[in-house]
Amino acid sequence: MLRFGTTPDPNRRYTRRPGAYAILPHKGGLLATYQGGRNQEYQLPGGGIDPGESPLQALHREVFEETGWRITQPRVFFRFKVFSFMPDYDLWAEKICTIYVAHPVYQKSAPSEPDHHPVILPADAALNHLASPGDRQAVAQFFGKR
Repeated sequence: MLRFGTTPDPNRRYTRRPGAYAILPHKGGLLATYQGGRNQEYQLPGGGIDPGESPLQALHREVFEETGWRITQPRVFFRFKVFSFMPDYDLWAEKICTIYVAHPVYQKSAPSEPDHHPVILPADAALNHLASPGDRQAVAQFFGKR
């Protein structure tokens, strides 16, 4: 599995944290989320899989919470891992990121996740502005850019 970010510290304990994220092609670009507040970054919609939740349940929940959109036809596209500190959880994590390609169907509501705003990013903008190097690699592969 590809790994992005810094090399894990062999003296640190990391908690395994699986997550589900989505590439959502829309209007020639991607439906993404802009997280304001402390982070100020563009992201693929998605996040951690809660205990008792399947990856697909998490994907649908996270996309809806962060964009207000309903999606259909998700399929696994890309996987990678990152070892990092998650300040919102005060946790050192081994994040196992599964990226799906899905189709946005309709926006049912505004995002329920604070400081999240749905945005349409042209492919080149996504390649330059998504915060996660793993997300950028997946999007590049999706659009045949690298």
